[in-house]
Amino acid sequence: MKIGTLLNERYQLQTTLGTGGMAQVFRALDITLERPVAVKILKTDVSSDPQAQERFRQEAKAIANLTHPNIVTLHDFGYDQGVLFFVMEYLPGSNLKQLIKQKGAFTAYEALPLMIQVCAGLGFAHRTNVVHCDVKPHNVIVTDDRRVKVTDFGISRVIQSTEHEDQLEEVVWGSPLYFAPEQAMGKQPSPASDVYSAGVTFYEMLTGRPPFVAKTAERLARLHIEEAPADPRVYSPDLPEELSLVILKVLSKEPSNRYRNGDQFATVLRSIYDQTRPLKTALPSGKRPARYTTSKPDKAAKSSILEEGINWTNFLLGLLAVVLVGGLIPFWLGIVLKWINGFR
Repeated sequence: MKIGTLLNERYQLQTTLGTGGMAQVFRALDITLERPVAVKILKTDVSSDPQAQERFRQEAKAIANLTHPNIVTLHDFGYDQGVLFFVMEYLPGSNLKQLIKQKGAFTAYEALPLMIQVCAGLGFAHRTNVVHCDVKPHNVIVTDDRRVKVTDFGISRVIQSTEHEDQLEEVVWGSPLYFAPEQAMGKQPSPASDVYSAGVTFYEMLTGRPPFVAKTAERLARLHIEEAPADPRVYSPDLPEELSLVILKVLSKEPSNRYRNGDQFATVLRSIYDQTRPLKTALPSGKRPARYTTSKPDKAAKSSILEEGINWTNFLLGLLAVVLVGGLIPFWLGIVLKWINGFR
């Protein structure tokens, strides 16, 4: 599709944002509302397939119900000039894959807030019976103020009824570097499949590399199905042990051994994040804390707290309470003495 093309007499394509195996993504202008949008266009061979068209419509309806701060909003979808497309909110920023390439491995304290947001978005989708099926760093947008949006639910599907959960699929959805073992085997994906893929993504954030690397998709699939991942502390020794154990848990081959959905994963990560906050002491420019601690504040931290000053409002209220209580003590003592004298 050429730059300048006008879809449905409303969306004018401006620049290419990315190209994948099934689609292209453009920055476009919504000339009706005069705002930038992102337009994802399925390739012609996919758009011309009647089954693909029906699947696209069903997926678009499912995505339209996903209104959450950590999920890219779907504005519209349609068919024009021989292609299927859907229109999403435009987010200036970088995807997580780009950030990993730029900076290498994240520290735990840097990575946890981002992955918590990813899991929060996935958890909401799971509560509405939608599985993403293709969670990977490329599909996580991080804005300049560190807000996270999960995008590209384009191959997500409404979860099938449990009676069909063992049905094999004709198409294996997902990306070989990140898909779950059950997806690699062609089985029905579940929320636990998204949890696995989020775990692979998190592993890459913390170590700078995915847990499995191979030259072919077939070999990657075999590794996901059969091989145990290396402890992430092999590549990042400073990771908290508890966090490493959680990552290995979500990378379990058996779905029932993982957290069931994104909400459960997010809850565990929040707990670890609260325990791994680094001390907020001044550091030289460009430096980062080497260790994480949950111990009592050291002298530097205490002096930082003292520098914030006294809360005079609380101090005066406390003083007033002392005066009032102190003034009432003689009063009550007098009443007690009179009562005792009355019995003499």
